[in-house]
Amino acid sequence: MSVESDPVPSPARPSWAKVVDQTRCIGCHACTTACKSENEVPLSVTRTYVKYVDTGAFPQARRSFQVTRCNQCESPPCVAACPTAAMFKRPDGIVDFDKSVCIGCKACIAACPYDAIFINPDDHSAEKCNFCAHRLDIGLEPACVVVCPTEALLVGDMNDPSSEVARIINRDPVSVRRPEKETKPKLYYKGADQVTLDPLAAQRPDGGLFMWSEQGEVDHGVPSGHPGPWNSSAAAVLSYDIPHRAPWDFRVSLYTWTKSIAAGAYLAPLLLLAAGAIGPSSPLWTWAAPIVAGVFLALTGVILIWDLEHPARFHLIFRRPQWRSWLVRGGFIIGGYSAALAAHFAVALTGASPPLWLGWIGGGLAVLTAIYTAFLFGQAKARDMWQNPLLPVHFLVQAVLAGAGAVVVAVVAMDGSMQALSGAASGAAGAAAGSSGSAGDSAASAGLATAGALQLFAVASAAHLLMIAGEVFMPPPTAHARLAEREMTHGRLRGWFRLGVLGALAGAAAPWLAGAAPWIGLAAVALGLIALLAYEHAYVQAGQSVPIA
Repeated sequence: MSVESDPVPSPARPSWAKVVDQTRCIGCHACTTACKSENEVPLSVTRTYVKYVDTGAFPQARRSFQVTRCNQCESPPCVAACPTAAMFKRPDGIVDFDKSVCIGCKACIAACPYDAIFINPDDHSAEKCNFCAHRLDIGLEPACVVVCPTEALLVGDMNDPSSEVARIINRDPVSVRRPEKETKPKLYYKGADQVTLDPLAAQRPDGGLFMWSEQGEVDHGVPSGHPGPWNSSAAAVLSYDIPHRAPWDFRVSLYTWTKSIAAGAYLAPLLLLAAGAIGPSSPLWTWAAPIVAGVFLALTGVILIWDLEHPARFHLIFRRPQWRSWLVRGGFIIGGYSAALAAHFAVALTGASPPLWLGWIGGGLAVLTAIYTAFLFGQAKARDMWQNPLLPVHFLVQAVLAGAGAVVVAVVAMDGSMQALSGAASGAAGAAAGSSGSAGDSAASAGLATAGALQLFAVASAAHLLMIAGEVFMPPPTAHARLAEREMTHGRLRGWFRLGVLGALAGAAAPWLAGAAPWIGLAAVALGLIALLAYEHAYVQAGQSVPIA
């Protein structure tokens, strides 16, 4: 009788992980220097660096170190956010990058909760620590591991129980950074101090005076610490850090504003048409809606491409889309909305009124255009302020506000005078009753349209105010969100925020202000539109203002 031997189990695919033994780290920066040399990392950026935090007061004081780099997450948010798969996860678990298809959108930087990704100033592509994958592939250890004089850095296979890394992870108490983000990081700290692991635990030194460096305020910078109370019972102060920059500047704030107008300029006339304030043959619906929406949608596309580090590669979003990215989904939504606007305009060129079914298709795409950015911000897992479940609704309200304001301006422009606002102030019904002939019909129609648009603008402004009040007065869910909110309402962005609130108040009162004088009503609408941009800027920049490293 033959006896079959048990099949030899095939070796498990390696899963690389790193252990940083902070009880051995002496803060010598050999790992930083070796990494720069091995990977040709230019000045002003780093793939790995060592942060110093001083705790206590002389003579009862100590210094804690933290080696900071990519966490090689099991569920990497940078990979999900990257629109072209330039950030990708290898079969062995290493999160690597392909610079040849990076468009420089900085979505990966916004998504990383560990502030580990940067734009290389020489080639304008995103990069980070990748465990020196090119060395691991040929059986060598990463450069930082080789040069560490105290063997504080270890890299090994988590699936190999005989590896030192697996033994430490399975046997000793280890910590990871920001476990609440559910990224499952594979960078483990042994003996780390909470004042270094928690980015909010230590205060920033006065004047930005660090050991060996004087940072002050970096252009579009994010403070390495924060001015408010820190999450430590000890007197913890940062003594060495690197400058940190927010990935998205004023162009992203401007993009959210132009996109709101592009979506709302179609939604507002559609709502007025559904309410009977305008007819299907109204120039506001036939011509103004597709033209104004189309112009601002094109402007939105220009701003998005302008914000890329590689603008000539923007076509890769459509040619090699990574479908989990909301930047990709948004690009296709905008493309579909553009097609609907073009179809609407083409029908208008024939002299016919665009059919209502086309309007509802365009309206649905306008709604998606308005709200997809909320999901794009939601992929920025690093930023707690943007993890708001009501953000899609708020973006939709802002689009209706912006579109109604654009309608008022469009009616006044088409009317050629303030007669439309005068008709709205005195009541469209009265204008219709007291007029005769085509000129009277035109004035009545303009009055109806403007009255409806002003009321829609006022309601949307009031709803916008209510949502701002909810965000400000409801207790934020995390310390990160609370500090970001405080930076918006009381910090360096408070001027933009207060202008946004003031303009929303004026917008809510626009119909009554127009009753006092038409030009005051028009000024209130203009102020409301400008204030919306101010609020968008405060919100986008405040969300990036809290340190995460």
